[in-house]
Amino acid sequence: MKNIIVTGATGMIGSSMIKQMLKDDLHVTAVCRPNSKKRGNLPQNVNLDVVECDINELYKLPELLATEYDTFYHFAWDGTYGDSRDDAILQEKNVENTLKAVDAAHALKCNVFVGAGSQAEFGFVEGTLSDKIPKNPITGYGIAKYTAGKLSAILCAKYGMRQSWGRIVSTYGPGDNSYTMVMSSIIGMLKGERMSFTKGDQIWDYVYGGDCSKAFYLIGKYGKHGKAYTIGSGKSRYLKEYIKDIRDVINPELEIGLGEKEYYPNQVMNLTADIQELVDDTGFEPSVDFKDGVRKTIEWYRGVTKE
Repeated sequence: MKNIIVTGATGMIGSSMIKQMLKDDLHVTAVCRPNSKKRGNLPQNVNLDVVECDINELYKLPELLATEYDTFYHFAWDGTYGDSRDDAILQEKNVENTLKAVDAAHALKCNVFVGAGSQAEFGFVEGTLSDKIPKNPITGYGIAKYTAGKLSAILCAKYGMRQSWGRIVSTYGPGDNSYTMVMSSIIGMLKGERMSFTKGDQIWDYVYGGDCSKAFYLIGKYGKHGKAYTIGSGKSRYLKEYIKDIRDVINPELEIGLGEKEYYPNQVMNLTADIQELVDDTGFEPSVDFKDGVRKTIEWYRGVTKE
């Protein structure tokens, strides 16, 4: 594993993973959208090349790049939140783009293709999430992620590449989007706002972004062909406990409005990750607990907002 290519490189997981790889003296090519507003998430490093390429034009990568690569990480995806998650045409295009990424990886002589999946692939689940249980995605996003994972495995096998898939449960950390529960709570509470939430009886598994990116890094190195690994901390808690932790880190005296919002329609109530296969195959171990991760995220956010 020497020359790496990463799409969706400016996102929380991609950018964090790239920083870890650069510390290991690997050469990385980061693929980002033209004029990406998040390009600043990428560090300056002699071993990092940045290439602009739209997600719908990944087939052009072999023309833009001359170097042969070992591993291709595909994080780029459109329509990850809001109504766009059920935009069937957009999500179908994401599946096509994933297969185009596999084609590009093959043309670039890659041996390994790693894709990013989601807990949305499972649908409603009572119990722990692992690849051993049935999948019944109910959103366009979940259906597309599941389809992309399965079809990319078939295409990779045709090309003689190893394909591994990482299903992310829930992440947070530096580089997180402002609309997520953790990030929006941090932003609001730092302003001293009294925020409203549901009862918070959902059982959730949050993994720090740096730990999640470490999991993907290890999947690329040690993962097995055709396996879909559930990525989480391996520990689940009520969502209200996470909310209280955020409040306690920022201001223990701040009031929070638990139970003031209704649950979303089709609210998923149980996201508990079974990470045993990930641990067994790659040696992954999460290292950042939630409160420490919140502190690191606050430090990052304050640094960004000062710029």
